Amino acid sequence: MKINPFIVLIFVIVLLSGCAPFQAAGDVQVGREAFVIGKNEDALADFQRAAKIDPGYVTGAVFPEGVWSYLGRSEYTSGKLRSARQSLERALAKNKDDHVARLYLGLTLARAGHRRRGLREIRAGLKGIEDWIDYVNDAFRFSYGQYWDPTRQIRSEIKSDLAMISSRHFAWSKLIANGEWVGRKVEEEIDLAQRDESQDMSRDGDSSTMR
Repeated sequence: MKINPFIVLIFVIVLLSGCAPFQAAGDVQVGREAFVIGKNEDALADFQRAAKIDPGYVTGAVFPEGVWSYLGRSEYTSGKLRSARQSLERALAKNKDDHVARLYLGLTLARAGHRRRGLREIRAGLKGIEDWIDYVNDAFRFSYGQYWDPTRQIRSEIKSDLAMISSRHFAWSKLIANGEWVGRKVEEEIDLAQRDESQDMSRDGDSSTMR
């Protein structure tokens, strides 16, 4: 039986395209881990690879984030401000409610000397993050919402930063450092909330089997 090479080519293309989301997911997860612990160049390489494989990739059901948001943040932390701005604006074009991307866009603009717009975006990003956490805490307080920022550490920092912005008397270096802390802490909180929820579900399961 003679095999049609065109059919084989189509099969290979379909097979590879089906693998793309899984490859991108792996790169994003490894990149996230590197980003949180400050391995910026490693994170940048992972996110660049993920964006090339699947530019539309989005991770997270509770707190969805796209690959361009991650790429922009890692470009920012690596000092690549021009490409960071492009990636973050692309992320916001896909999802205007990506508050972390908006925060980092503001930080990028501020560091690049566009402070008026940068301040606007920083404030909007911080407020968006605060409002989102308040929302999930209230709307999903009996499920995953209770695990987000339970000590209010993130929201306390945000309130302090927003008050500082409103006073118009602040050092840019402090505001930028605080904004970076919030952005990184939110990323850590995604994993912490999932871990705490899983542990509680596991304990509940063990309790029910012992009855």
